[in-house]
Amino acid sequence: MTKTDSKSVDEYIASQPEAVRHLLARVRSTIRKAVPGAEELISYKIPAYKLHNGPVLYFAGWKHHYSLYPATGRVVAAFKDELAPYEVSKGTIRFPLSQPVPVKLIGRIAKFCAKEVAEREKTKAATPKER
Repeated sequence: MTKTDSKSVDEYIASQPEAVRHLLARVRSTIRKAVPGAEELISYKIPAYKLHNGPVLYFAGWKHHYSLYPATGRVVAAFKDELAPYEVSKGTIRFPLSQPVPVKLIGRIAKFCAKEVAEREKTKAATPKER
């Protein structure tokens, strides 16, 4: 991955090696389509998507793969069979650059994560605040 202090996702993708840019653009468009209301920003120096101020999903390009974060226990369990061909470890799902972007899988993961954020926000709103 190219070290970057990008101010936007466009800058981040443009800073990556040419061979990776089209894959990252595809990941980006997949997430944006799956979670159209999400705010797109750079957080922790990588592209991020937030809903209701809660992080939904991050992605990053690397030398031999690109990754999605966070791969929570719930995400990994929900997509266990579909994630079997990929490397999954401690909060990260790694997709090899040598394979086509699994658009349907990434879209479903994004929607799943967005639903989790919405549920957390609903629970937070319903919990009375202590004084």
